[in-house]
Amino acid sequence: MQRSITRGPQPQQSNILVTGGAGFIGSNFIRFVYEKTDFRGTIINYDKLTYAGNLLNLEDIAKKFGGKNYFFERGDICDYNKVKEVMNNHGITIIVHFAAESHVDRSIFGPKDFIDTNINGTFTLLEAARQLWTGRQDVRFHHISTDEVYGSLGDTGYFTETTPYDPRSPYSASKAGSDHLVRAYYHTYGLPVTLSNCSNNYGPYHFPEKLIPLMILNAIEGKSLPVYGDGKNIRDWLYVEDHCEAIWLILKRGKRGETYNVGGECEKQNIDVVKEICEMLDDLHPIKDNPHFRKLLPGISRYSDLIEFVADRPGHDRRYAINCDKIKKELGWLRKYSFEEGLRHTISWYLKNREWVERVRSGEYSSWIEKNYTTRNF
Repeated sequence: MQRSITRGPQPQQSNILVTGGAGFIGSNFIRFVYEKTDFRGTIINYDKLTYAGNLLNLEDIAKKFGGKNYFFERGDICDYNKVKEVMNNHGITIIVHFAAESHVDRSIFGPKDFIDTNINGTFTLLEAARQLWTGRQDVRFHHISTDEVYGSLGDTGYFTETTPYDPRSPYSASKAGSDHLVRAYYHTYGLPVTLSNCSNNYGPYHFPEKLIPLMILNAIEGKSLPVYGDGKNIRDWLYVEDHCEAIWLILKRGKRGETYNVGGECEKQNIDVVKEICEMLDDLHPIKDNPHFRKLLPGISRYSDLIEFVADRPGHDRRYAINCDKIKKELGWLRKYSFEEGLRHTISWYLKNREWVERVRSGEYSSWIEKNYTTRNF
């Protein structure tokens, strides 16, 4: 079925459903929209509040805009009736779909949750949108995905929007499946969709199981810094605010049915990322001022002394790198933060927000992280 390419609704005046809005990128996106754009519409944050979702991420936004043009709805994206109810009640015209299980390590040990949320949940959202938006072109379903669906690169080359999919983990396979569903709903039903595949995000509110926040927090707490394999796996690092701006531009100017790759154009070996974190902490939070080291590790003179190489994880892709020429040329997007600027801001944020750290580490997360990262049974 051939579709003409048209532009979608103007997001600054829309009622936007943000799935997974209490998570890392989702909450940063909501914050970006209110603080950095000309938004005059309404955002409904729809989140199940699993271990990685935390309403503390948006506590100030809720106080300032709650009940007027910001609303929180707790719900599962797999709950079709709930999704339709929320969409109906709030007159949703744009869906920005962040909600996903996203940690590769978790997918290795518990793949079912990834199939349920990432594939079945996306299907449920698409079906609700198809039923409620029949025949409308003034609406938009934007799906956020990952560069991991493309597989692993060699020493050269870049992922483009036309790179064949080659997922290597249950996580990336589930995201690949959801991407294909979104495109199928465009081609089969004419549902107005856009997609974006991003590289590794980092920044404030990042859940502490991911590389950068894990290394920051382990270091300042005097714990070892576990690095998989030889540490030479390469990732392309994207500061989360740059990603949020890219999504906003896609909503404003992106062509329906199109995919846009969003990368930081900043390739780093994992070991180099960890070393840069250590060097910045030496400056921002010197060991001589850190009580953990005075009491527990008197022989440690710098944070990099905590680095420990551990057994590699199964199916660990060697290199990711994104070519994002399309979004730059078509939509005028450019990243604003260098890796050094973004990393320094991120470290400073974690040092200043210990209450947030303790909140997200409670309950299920606390037991999981102790079992899997402290005893190193990967």
